[in-house]
Parts: sequence; structure tokens; C-alpha cells
Amino acid sequence: MVSKKAKWVAPVALASIVGLTACGGGSSSSDDKAAADTENGPITFSLFSADSNNNWANMQDEVGKKITEKTGVTLNAEYAVGGDTQKVSLMIASGEYPDLIMPKGDTTKLVEADALVDLTDLIDKYAPNIKKLYENDMNRLKFSKEDPSIYIIPTYSGVGQTSFDAGGGFELQLEVLKELGYPEIRTLDDYEKALKEYYAKNPTINGQPTIPLSLNADDWKIMIGVTNPAFLATGLPDNGEFYINPETYEAQLHYKRPEEKEYFRWLNKMYNEGLLDKETFTQKSDQYLAKISSGRVLGTINQEWDYSEAENTLKASSDKTMQNRIFGHFPVTLNTEYKDHSFMDVGFPGGYGIGITTNLSEAEQIRAIKFLDWMASEEGQVLNNWGIEGEQYKVENGKRVIPQEVQDRKTSDNAAFTKETGIGMYTLMSPHYGDGVKDSTDNYYTTNFPEQIQAAYTQPEKDALKEYGAQTWKDIFPPADELGTSPWGAAYNLPAPTDPSYTVGFQKSQDIVRKRIPEAILASPDKFDGIFDGMIEELNAADIVAMEKMFTQQIKNTVELYEGK
Repeated sequence: MVSKKAKWVAPVALASIVGLTACGGGSSSSDDKAAADTENGPITFSLFSADSNNNWANMQDEVGKKITEKTGVTLNAEYAVGGDTQKVSLMIASGEYPDLIMPKGDTTKLVEADALVDLTDLIDKYAPNIKKLYENDMNRLKFSKEDPSIYIIPTYSGVGQTSFDAGGGFELQLEVLKELGYPEIRTLDDYEKALKEYYAKNPTINGQPTIPLSLNADDWKIMIGVTNPAFLATGLPDNGEFYINPETYEAQLHYKRPEEKEYFRWLNKMYNEGLLDKETFTQKSDQYLAKISSGRVLGTINQEWDYSEAENTLKASSDKTMQNRIFGHFPVTLNTEYKDHSFMDVGFPGGYGIGITTNLSEAEQIRAIKFLDWMASEEGQVLNNWGIEGEQYKVENGKRVIPQEVQDRKTSDNAAFTKETGIGMYTLMSPHYGDGVKDSTDNYYTTNFPEQIQAAYTQPEKDALKEYGAQTWKDIFPPADELGTSPWGAAYNLPAPTDPSYTVGFQKSQDIVRKRIPEAILASPDKFDGIFDGMIEELNAADIVAMEKMFTQQIKNTVELYEGK
């Protein structure tokens, strides 16, 4: 692949950007270019990630320094600010790209612009660790049935992942559970009853008005906190915006299922009864987090990664009772006819990850793939997940152990700990094994395994779990062997169909949903049906139905691709 020799410079104005100029391709120095042919000579690669990262420290954290020492590579990284989704489109318009890119859902746009290198031969020739890592899943790395190139190395999911804990569901404060005698929380009625009972007895917390239920609907997070729970509460696995018929593979927007209407009707009821935060659809993420960190939010419906910062504030409080204000996780559904499918087996889902752009010369591409291959090595993965031996972990009787004082910092001050040490900072840019996989020393690659998870729980969490006869929150959820498997993996991870009309139809559907769902929830009960039914009528427009048919074909093609047909 010939380098485009385009210079890509991270904009200085954005606070999250580290460094001033990007090196690699046309912007690499002659010394860098010469070093591209060596194993460990110093070289800088520019990188863009469509995710935000408030903890990036320009690789001056302990793990980052060790990575540079071992590989010679320094990353000049820019992370998207505040969910900005326009950056990749601007790159394509200018024809200027970073050396490495993590585009999330914009892979198709970059493929159409010929901006990504096909990594198939590079992996085969120069990346033995990556080959070993994905040896049973290479078909899931291919872009499509029509184009079997490998443009992205999936890094957002670990190979062989076994989740040992629940990080989502319907959350309730541990203090609510304790005061109510640890009631069963299985249905929406159970959840609502617990919120009502505690709220009635405790209208204020620490002198501030109690908020029974608050959701994060800021920008794209409306999907995580408001709309995705509709399919989880009605017995579906996460396939993004779609329901996929497991027999026919027909895809349609999940909102069209009648049972989901009843979930949104419940939110409408909660709002009209004063139980749902009146600011749900106007507050920003930082306001939502501030409310949780104050301890006055009794419940939320979300994924823990979105509110963990606020929980860490509660855990670190000098007032130890505030630890009771963190959340437990429950598999709540509309009624007992449904099962939460959070732990359905999707195999290795592939999808989002990191790619190499045509900004790099062939020699630099080789150096880049060798860097990613080192990150996929046992040494690289242990460093990223555990840190440095003698600093963040030690080995006792052949087993890696996190000292209690280190674990306490991870639990109570995770953001500062991450920024200082870099542990976990490089996971999303690194090919890696998932939780539950062991290395050659019979130790887990990651620190997310049952004993370590339980050690990281606060005492109030341990107390609550004991009352529910569980050791982890996952124990409360339906197990994978009751939920079947997905032959297409996770649909939200699949590249979008390349037909431009798909993008237009999909965006139209999103604009409709993000307008009508809040409108329906905030309406008086007598107007709910009219608004919701009107939304469904809008979503049945010809161009949206045509979009659904294109995604149906994408699912069918993906199943054939994964099966090697």
C-alpha cells in the first residue's frame, strides 16, 4: 500500500489532545522512517479514537512508559470530545488521516474512502501473537462477505470472554435494599415498589430532595440509559437498534415490538407520578453524575461504566455511610414471562477496534502491526491489565496478587489510579484475551475473575449479595446456558451496509426516535398512545423499511461469513 503522505495534525484547541504534531506517514522525521525498519527504534504514531478518554496522560503513566521502553513506540493520541461524531467525516473530506484509527461505527466510511490498509497479509507475515489470538475467529475479522479484507483488529471485545460480574441492568441503592429488608427485585413492579416505599420514608437525603429514578439521556447515551433497557426488559439480547428474528434473521427496529411500548408506558407512568427525574431529558452527563455522587439518586437504569466515576466518589467519601449509596444490579423485566438476556452467548463479536491508515508507508505499516502484535503478546497483556510487578501486583506461590492497599486505591480512586498507572488505559487499542482466559503461567490475563471481583467489592455490596444468596451480581441474572446463542454475534458491532440510502434511512429513524421517545415519556398519560403510535407510523416509512431490509441482508451475509460459506 502506498503512503498518501498526508500530514495529519491533532487540533491543539481540544483539551483532551496530547501533543502538537502527528508523526507517521508524511509527518514522520527521517529518523523515524529509518527506525520503521528496526524492531525497537523510537517512532511516533498519531492515533485518533472516536471514544473520549479523560485519563490519557500522553503515555507518561507507568504502563505507557514501559510500553515505549519495550517497543520504541510513542502514541500521539487525540480522543473525541463529548461524543463528537463528525471527526471521521472531516478526515475523509480533507483526505488527511492519523496513522492509527479507532473509528467505532465509521469503519464503512473509511473503507469507502480507501483510507484503511487491508491487514490480512501484515498479520500473516508479521503478527504471530495476533494470529494466535484470533486463530478460531479470523472469519469474524473480515469486513464483509463481499469484501473479506481485514481493516480493523477488534479490540473492544476480548477473545474467549467470560463475564463474571454484571455491569448493567436496573440499579438500586444498597441503602434502599437494606432498609426494605432486601426484597426480591425481578419485575418493573418490584423495582417501582422499592423506589416508592423508600422515597415515601425518605423525601430528603443529606438535606437535598431525594430523586427516586434518574436516567442519563445526554446525546447518544439516550440509547444506553433510555431506549436499550426497553429490549432488555422484554427479553432480548443487545443487537443495537434492531430486533433480529432468530429463525428468519429478519431485522426491524426494536421499537416496533408491542411489548416495548409497555416499557415506555411504564416510564411515562413513573414521570407522571413524580418518580422519574424531571430533568432526565435536559440534564447533561456531568449533572447526572453529580446527582449520583450526592447519594440522593435511589435508582438508575444504565451501564456501570457510565456512572462509575460518581460511585467512586461515594466509595471514597469520609462518611462511610455513603458507601451504602452505591448501586446493586438486577435483571428486571416487564413481567416474569421474560428473561434478561444480558449474558447471552454471542461468541467473539468482532466489530470495533483499531486500524492502520494509508497515511503510513509500507515500512511504517510493518512497524505499526509489530507494535500491535507486541501489545497482543502475553507480556503486553499482563502489563496492560496488571501493571508492573512489584508496583501494582506481586507473585505469591506462582499467582499474581494485587496488594490490598493497591486494590483500595483502585476501588476508591479509580480515575486517579488509572491516570497515574495506565492500567487498563490501552485495552481498547490492544488485541487481547477476555476475562476468564489464563496465560502460560496459569494466571488470568485480566483482573476480572471471581476472587478478585469479590475482593474489590465494598462491605455493603458483600452484605447485600449475601442476603441474595450470591457472590457476584451476575449470580442474580439468568445464566448463559438458559439463553441460547447468536449466530451473527452482536449486531451493534457489525459494519453498516455500504449503500448510502441505508445511512440516510438509519439516521432518519434515529432522529424520529430521539424526538418521539422523550415526548411520549413526558406526555400526560392520555396522550401517550397517540404519540407512541405516531412514532411507529413514522418508523414505517418506505425508506426506513428499505433500510431494515438492507440490514436483514447484512445479518444473513454475516452468518454465512462466520460459518465460512
